[in-house]
Amino acid sequence: MSAQGSDVILQRMLSLHPKIIDLTLDRVWRLLDALGHPERDLPPVIHAAGTNGKGSTLAMIRAGYEGAGKTVHAYTSPHLARFHERIRLAGRLISEEALTEVLDECWEANGGDSITYFEITTCAAFLAFARTPADVTLMETGLGGRLDATNVFEKPALTVITPISLDHQQFLGETLAAIAGEKAGILKHGVPCVVGPQPEEVMEVIEAQAAKLGAPLIAHGQHWHVWEERGRLVFQDEHGLLDLPLPTLPGAHQIENAGAALAALRHLGLGEAAYEAAVTRAEWPARMQRLREGPLAAAAPGVELWLDGGHNPAAGEALARHLATLPERPTHLICGMLNTKDISGYLRPLATQAQGLTAVSIPGEANTLPAEETARIATSVGMQVDTAETVAEALARIAGADPSARVLICGSLYLAGNILRENG
Repeated sequence: MSAQGSDVILQRMLSLHPKIIDLTLDRVWRLLDALGHPERDLPPVIHAAGTNGKGSTLAMIRAGYEGAGKTVHAYTSPHLARFHERIRLAGRLISEEALTEVLDECWEANGGDSITYFEITTCAAFLAFARTPADVTLMETGLGGRLDATNVFEKPALTVITPISLDHQQFLGETLAAIAGEKAGILKHGVPCVVGPQPEEVMEVIEAQAAKLGAPLIAHGQHWHVWEERGRLVFQDEHGLLDLPLPTLPGAHQIENAGAALAALRHLGLGEAAYEAAVTRAEWPARMQRLREGPLAAAAPGVELWLDGGHNPAAGEALARHLATLPERPTHLICGMLNTKDISGYLRPLATQAQGLTAVSIPGEANTLPAEETARIATSVGMQVDTAETVAEALARIAGADPSARVLICGSLYLAGNILRENG
């Protein structure tokens, strides 16, 4: 199989629908029917939705299962460097040969009908999962929940709703309550749901939907609690207390994500080995990831270099809180964002933690916000700004002025993916 096989098919799939996002389940059901409904043959499914933290939470659940000796399928999006990252079969990224095979099969079964890129590739993931034995399937929604292409499971083993905040309003609604209604669309009759920390208006929506469906909630602040104490993570639920190491994923917000993962693992009957593995073995790229190797790191050896793909106001607040806990060091941001995001909402909390921001455009991304516009908005929230043609140019300029600076490349998963490809 040629290395280009899957890339060629994926590129062709972009032409099947005029829009990248067009939320409905009709096209997914049509294709799944043509494929013989592979979604019915998956190992037990844990289905997660939320605005922030669902990827990290699922990474910890996966680490927990694997720490208990179980095999795990996982579906996440978007990918950072290669599409293959979206589909993990029994613990390993899907091979080029297997990916090409299921993509080709979905292309043929679709017969040229209209379907979005995410919908047809999600069906391909179901096909791959159905053909490979595993103990559990972790499924992350792409956008929203109610009409997301992953929302096709009548009886998942568990659902998870991580913190909900404003993002993707053009698709999900302008208010927190409207967005919560879309995310709560993954709740199913009688299926328990682990719920992370939520604003009151969000929790009201989730509770109302859960009551309607008879879906038991396992909610933060009611059924489980988690906190940091003396450099340890403490988790408490009706089964008792867990005293664990802090998560390897950095940031105070990861304490709460770990809590949701532990609540899920406890409910599903995993043991002590799973709980420790969940917090100590989880890996999730571009979430406050330290870059120690590669061309960028080598070009500025004295710089403490970080990468993060968060892109909404809640992510900006979480990043700012984490930066405030790090040892004091001049901190500079290299930031590139999409033009669909709340740029000022993201940057405002970070303005208190950064000495300056260098704005860049995201290479090869049609929806990038021009660097000049990012710089203008950063100025409006009180930041010292500069612009650069590339991240490498921005880093060289910062390192030249302050060789021991802390530099955080941030603002978009698309920018993060570009960095991981180039720095790998």
